[in-house]
Amino acid sequence: MSPTPQRNDTEAVIEGNYTTFADGKTRTTEKYLVVKRMMDFTLAFIGLAFLSPLFIIVSILIKLEDPKGSVFFYQTRVGKDEKPFRMYKFRSMVTNAEELLENLLDRNEIKGAMFKIKDDPRITRIGGFIRRTSIDELPQLWNVIRGDMSLVGPRPPLPREVEEYTAYDKKRLSILPGCTGLWQVSGRNRLGFKEMVELDLEYIHKRNIGMDIKILIKTARALRGSQDAY
Repeated sequence: MSPTPQRNDTEAVIEGNYTTFADGKTRTTEKYLVVKRMMDFTLAFIGLAFLSPLFIIVSILIKLEDPKGSVFFYQTRVGKDEKPFRMYKFRSMVTNAEELLENLLDRNEIKGAMFKIKDDPRITRIGGFIRRTSIDELPQLWNVIRGDMSLVGPRPPLPREVEEYTAYDKKRLSILPGCTGLWQVSGRNRLGFKEMVELDLEYIHKRNIGMDIKILIKTARALRGSQDAY
């Protein structure tokens, strides 16, 4: 049996300091996540209550334009650790939008694993307005209350988008997705897929409550008249 190697005093001190640092970082992260969840739930609950009159108005307008269509729309999205969940929105497209997508893929205006075109023919008249103002995203507050999403985090991708991800791209799926994030307040659709991934990873590395609050404030300002949402 080979003898157990002996550590000198310097090695013991270094290991002890590293363990203390790692434990401290873990405790800080855990505290941040607890505070973040409390903030998410509280603000999402207040938001749903305060915005309920707007929800009613938008629902009526959607129904007036298309009486047979549903008010809400949901998609399967990929969340934390690649777990799928159902994400809710106000319906802003025609009811057969998914069937028409195949014929529009060659018109994609964003490079990488994401689909966006500015003049999407599937968008309804009221849909164009609620998308420009990001009102269509407000039902995601329910996803926040459920714990599927956070107020701030990476955009939740579609399963077909994740199929094109590299191992590096999948790092953005290591935390809860968000209703808004660093990408959205840094240019949104003016930025490509690679820029979105880099911004998401920057957020994951630097995130803290102060950063989350700044992103929420910037998002609120942008909602007064966004030119980048489509």
